[in-house]
Amino acid sequence: MRRLVDNKAELLDNPWALLPKDCSLEDFKAASADSLLAPLQLWLAHAEELQASNKRVGVWLDSSETAAEVAPLLDQVALVALNFPAFMDGRAYSTAVNLRQHHDYSGEIRAIGDVLRDQLILMRRCGFNSFELADSVKLEDARRAFGDFTDSYQSNIEVPQPLFRRVARAASA
Repeated sequence: MRRLVDNKAELLDNPWALLPKDCSLEDFKAASADSLLAPLQLWLAHAEELQASNKRVGVWLDSSETAAEVAPLLDQVALVALNFPAFMDGRAYSTAVNLRQHHDYSGEIRAIGDVLRDQLILMRRCGFNSFELADSVKLEDARRAFGDFTDSYQSNIEVPQPLFRRVARAASA
């Protein structure tokens, strides 16, 4: 099982089982875990059955799926996970920002897939608050990653004002 960390790289328990993209409703019902991350397409096809189950259910989106597609489900899911199928595929960054800024989602957004050390601080700035680390990432390296940059020029989910506005306000105060 992959290691799950929060936005300070503290190790978390991970009760969630990730169901494969081609998962059927029968596979969902047969799963033994109490907390399941179901692919978006399964949710869209069988939302009532998933909600009626005695399991805690979250949804995961592949990088080709958008925040708009999951928006109607946000009040029904316990967790939204966004997949990074490859290091170079950054579409999930935009999806996380859209969930936070345009859909007012305040719940947990988890990064799954090829989640590497160099991505962690950027993921956090985009609104992710938990991360399933790739097997190659050492926990100590993940902890250091969150301290690589103490400030940013750009606005982001954590600090909505860009640096030039923060500096101007501090100087006039």
